[in-house]
Amino acid sequence: MLKTRIMPLKPIMVLEGGKKNLIITDIHIGFESIFASNEIFIGKNSSINETISELLDVIELEKPDSLILLGDVKSSIKNISKSEWDDVPLFFKKIQEKCHITLIPGNHDANIQRLIPENVSMISTTGMVEENILLTHGHTMPSENFSHVDKIIMGHVHPVFFQEDSLLNGQRVWVTMKTEKQNIFPNKSGDIEITIIPSFNRYFYAAHKKKYKKSISPIIERIKHVSTAKIITLDGTIIGDESMIDQVL
Repeated sequence: MLKTRIMPLKPIMVLEGGKKNLIITDIHIGFESIFASNEIFIGKNSSINETISELLDVIELEKPDSLILLGDVKSSIKNISKSEWDDVPLFFKKIQEKCHITLIPGNHDANIQRLIPENVSMISTTGMVEENILLTHGHTMPSENFSHVDKIIMGHVHPVFFQEDSLLNGQRVWVTMKTEKQNIFPNKSGDIEITIIPSFNRYFYAAHKKKYKKSISPIIERIKHVSTAKIITLDGTIIGDESMIDQVL
């Protein structure tokens, strides 16, 4: 039976059964060019080196069999930017030296097959199933072929907590919630649990909700009612429940 746990202080989920997998989402390699167009400048190559170093440290500690990327490895949507041509292959090369990589592409990963080594396992954008769990980016509705699952683990929406008088304002958070399964799979009954992993990219935050451009997920849009939920900080503190969903999504 598969078990999941959240890594303390990291936007990383550990999925353990016969094998150990680390799961991350929304790295957005190459995002600096978008920031620069808005006159926000980050040191050249600093973020990709930070990302690689942080992941290698975690891999050394956890010794996983595989790293599962839930999409949006790159930042540009329809093309490949100059920095992505350099940095995306570098990322895969360095990480693959330590563990196997499985990629479930997101909406920002167009043409990413041109950037990844042959021995990276690239899955359909619809996602992959491990026992009773669907792993997907979150920008498309799951196939009815996956309707037997009772858990969905996704990214895409970059959950951030907004409360201007709080020290946590603008910080990345985990969201886990239960809803009626028929919201996602109309022909099924019972409940389904959905966990949203925070963006691995630490620069994706904002201090004011009106300035934060959130991503829309058809999965989340289909949910009519959340029966229970937990809003969890990166250090593992539960700071809210279903009444606060609108503050983070």
